[in-house]
Amino acid sequence: MNEKAKQRLAYIDWMRGLACVLMFQTHCYDSWLGADARKTKFFGWSQLGGTLPAPLFLFLAGISFALATDKLRQRGAAPDDIARTTIRRGAEIFGLGLLFRVQEFLLGQPGAPWTDLLRVDVLNIIGLSMILMGVVCRVAGGARTQNPRAASVLAAAGVALAVPLVTPPLWTTHRPRWLPWFLESYINGVHIYPEPQPWLFPMFPWTAFAFVGLTVGFLLLSKWSRRHEAAALALIAAAGVALAALAWRLDARPRQIYAVYDFWHTSPNFFFIRVSILLAILLGSYAWYRWGAGQWGFSPLIQLGQTSLLVYWVHIEFVYGRFSILPKRAMSIPTATLGLLGIFLAMLLLSIVRTRLKGRGAELWTWLRRPARA
Repeated sequence: MNEKAKQRLAYIDWMRGLACVLMFQTHCYDSWLGADARKTKFFGWSQLGGTLPAPLFLFLAGISFALATDKLRQRGAAPDDIARTTIRRGAEIFGLGLLFRVQEFLLGQPGAPWTDLLRVDVLNIIGLSMILMGVVCRVAGGARTQNPRAASVLAAAGVALAVPLVTPPLWTTHRPRWLPWFLESYINGVHIYPEPQPWLFPMFPWTAFAFVGLTVGFLLLSKWSRRHEAAALALIAAAGVALAALAWRLDARPRQIYAVYDFWHTSPNFFFIRVSILLAILLGSYAWYRWGAGQWGFSPLIQLGQTSLLVYWVHIEFVYGRFSILPKRAMSIPTATLGLLGIFLAMLLLSIVRTRLKGRGAELWTWLRRPARA
């Protein structure tokens, strides 16, 4: 892998590591802070930061998907083989999401209800988003397509635009009530409740973040962007600012096109504002890695970003689960902060161990199967 490719992967890993840290602080303070601490502005700001990890993970899944798809195309892989490989990976992530719910259900006994097994979580939606991206890229980049990357950009951008636009009616006036609740929940996050729940991760609008990332990823892989990566990222971030300005202007209109308009939960305007924030963070991550402290030797955020799925999976049990390292809903802000530092260091150590041991199992198996010398 050449140096530019390594740099590209490094700043994406740095951004994914940032999402991990934001996730840690959100979960730790939410789980451990007592009643008085939860009334402070500090807690409010910590939970506001918690609105970023899920969009970041989905957005970066889209960028990584574009990198993987383009790499397979450069190797000469057939469109069907590319689709098969990427869709299989999405199915694996979806399966891991279901397995994670089984783990949480078993460790949550005797209090966890069986309906938690079918709850729509972020891992499920990342997996489904990857499956959908594989289908869209296959349709857009078929064998007869002269420029599969350009076709994929247009298709991904179209889906990224369509999903938030149809989200409000799917949550309100045109809910698919005819579906069983566990299937409708994948559309609007209704789960077992009478109304959709904003704390869940249904396909509408969450998959759109992945398709925004897919669009950006393919744009960054163009010949011009490869030669002028900083300028390309600056232009993409500027487009995000323009998109946010347009969204604010549309939100200020006295009349809306939707029968039920909920800015904070289903509004396309709020979605596009969040997209602009993601694009700004992408530019900032690139600048920090290329010209800032990201170049100073070992980077904890890059390390966490390389094993984000593992640290997501493990830290939940030590924050929310039965093995929580601190009593829940009983801590002060300083004590919870010490606990957060402990979680960060433990997850960083776990990440380092996982990276160092990666592939060692296969090497050991090969060594064990090696025939003895005469």
